[in-house]
Amino acid sequence: MKKHLLSPQKYINNEEQRHTSSGNLMQQEEEITHVLAQRINTIIANSPVRSSMLSDIAHAVGAAFNIDCCLVTVVSDISDEIITAHWCSEQFLGLSPTKEMLSQEELLFELPVVQCADKKLTIEDISIIQKTLVSGWQDIPLAMKAILAISTRFAGHSNGVISLIKFRSYQWQESEIRGLQSIESCCAIAFAQVAQSQILATQKQHLQKANQHQSLIQKLTILNRSNLELNQMLQLVINSTAEALEVDRGLLILFKYADPLFRKLPKQQIPNVKATLVGAWTKDTYTNAVGKLDNLDQSFWVSDCSLCQRLFTEPGKPIMTNNCEEKNTSNPAALFAIEQFPNTLLMPLESQGKVLGFVVLQQATTRNWETTDLNLIEMLCAQLSDAVIQSQTLRQVQTLVDERTEQLKRSLEVQAKLYERTRQYVEQLQQLNELKDEFLSNISDRLRYPLTNMLMSIRNLRLPGISPERQDRYLNILESECTKEINLINDLLTLQKLESHQEPPQFESLDLNTKIQDLFTSFDQQLTDKKLSISVELPNQTLKLQTEVESFDRIIQELLTNVCKYSEHDTTVRVQVTHQVADELDQVIIKVTNTGRGISEEEAAYIFDKFRRGKGRWIPGTGLGLALVKSLVQHLNGAIAVESIPIANSQLCEISFTLTLPLSSLPINSYSQKVTTENGN
Repeated sequence: MKKHLLSPQKYINNEEQRHTSSGNLMQQEEEITHVLAQRINTIIANSPVRSSMLSDIAHAVGAAFNIDCCLVTVVSDISDEIITAHWCSEQFLGLSPTKEMLSQEELLFELPVVQCADKKLTIEDISIIQKTLVSGWQDIPLAMKAILAISTRFAGHSNGVISLIKFRSYQWQESEIRGLQSIESCCAIAFAQVAQSQILATQKQHLQKANQHQSLIQKLTILNRSNLELNQMLQLVINSTAEALEVDRGLLILFKYADPLFRKLPKQQIPNVKATLVGAWTKDTYTNAVGKLDNLDQSFWVSDCSLCQRLFTEPGKPIMTNNCEEKNTSNPAALFAIEQFPNTLLMPLESQGKVLGFVVLQQATTRNWETTDLNLIEMLCAQLSDAVIQSQTLRQVQTLVDERTEQLKRSLEVQAKLYERTRQYVEQLQQLNELKDEFLSNISDRLRYPLTNMLMSIRNLRLPGISPERQDRYLNILESECTKEINLINDLLTLQKLESHQEPPQFESLDLNTKIQDLFTSFDQQLTDKKLSISVELPNQTLKLQTEVESFDRIIQELLTNVCKYSEHDTTVRVQVTHQVADELDQVIIKVTNTGRGISEEEAAYIFDKFRRGKGRWIPGTGLGLALVKSLVQHLNGAIAVESIPIANSQLCEISFTLTLPLSSLPINSYSQKVTTENGN
């Protein structure tokens, strides 16, 4: 904030005026921060796009604090993603970031000393503030010389940072620190909404991708419906290959691993694999020679075939035999019929370094394979490997996608529940804010009006030539208004003491009939002024009540005050005092009934709450009377309830407050469980 210098002629070294000026300055600061908080709340309520919300908040904060730049950052506690937005004053809008790309360590070294508005910093807060400044460094047009930052917290976790930035050396004022602290809570709510929207957007993207993935898998599943179709395709491939290369016999064999298919094994190790013939073609000349060997269901273990083992001991290259002269062919599988086809070529089907099977091309006579033929076979095996992998993994992938999709759906359901809880929490905060505003309005009236009357009386007493009669009048006003203020403060202190259970009740015996008559006699004038008549029904036999006299008196006085305020003129107030024994409990019941405007079920839910008053009740009051009654009744181990019964052919109702107290001083646990909280002033 700018400092204004006063000329020597206007400088007044007066302690009272200096305190007044300081108070006005504090009030101005509070008004500014209050307006800023309202502006931020308006942005939260009216910004459908969360990204624009951050920019609007940065603009509002930066303009309010009259700074060079404002950087707002949202940090998600679920992921490491950081969302930033910044605002610069008009004199810096034309500038573009010109800083070179630096590492995080270099950026931290370049940053000036950061002043934090929150004195209760944790290591987590410091880390988050540094992290956000490094993240937003490249967007700031000039070097940051002075930074005032605060970490926002929502639901017990840090969820963002507000940074006030100056491009010149600057000493932050206490007023700016207080102002930044005052808007932390509303900014935390905004940041929580932005983070929640980002989480929901991410989850929607994940769901969309999963749906696209599932759709693709379904299309592939349609193209490769079963193993039978794959076998038919493999059979056609081996037929065409054998005929094109003019071999005497062609076989296509696939492996089935007893261990997981993609498990990495050490080199030279023979896995536990079963080989199965899935496709075969033989030249007509040799059909009778091979006979029953071309059975598609025929299979064998690789550990029983020395020729197949070479696919693992000599990986990555074809295996060729010529007239059984090659080593390690002394014990080939019978399926190969080496005696009839001594010249045999085995080309492996590989995927990611794993052997899936192999293609067998055999000749009855010697053949030297040309490089072009080997390249063609190798390319063919690569295509077959892709087809085999697709067929073998399709069902596994489909199952995996289904599981992941189900997990994603469950995750989205959880996120939806979290979002709903967050929405309910925001609504509760809004309701609490409304209650706070209502309380401040009521309490300010109760404080301001007596003080105004006192101030006017003091000013009038200072007038010259005032008569003694008027002096007495103004002194009486002063005394009356001071008494009102003292009573209000005493009520608040009493409520606080009762809620904290600081002192147990001090029981003593009193004559109930006499006490009731005395209390009602003290209200004769108020009842007469309201043109109210009173009917009191007392037990024939006087009752001795063990209670705290002061608390009992205050309860009855507040109930009678409530009756005098809200009863219709020319009506009757009925008071019934009865004695009953229920469930071995000796009780006294005091019922006060008046005629007036009815109490709705909605009002009955909060009538005994602090600072809550019935809707549409314009009679002055703080909303403390019935709350104090409830606390005092609970203090005496009793219960109180309210009932509103409509009167036939009338807009009025009979309102009854029923007070139940134990006749003895022994605590009654059941009373505290039966306390009914219903409407009040």
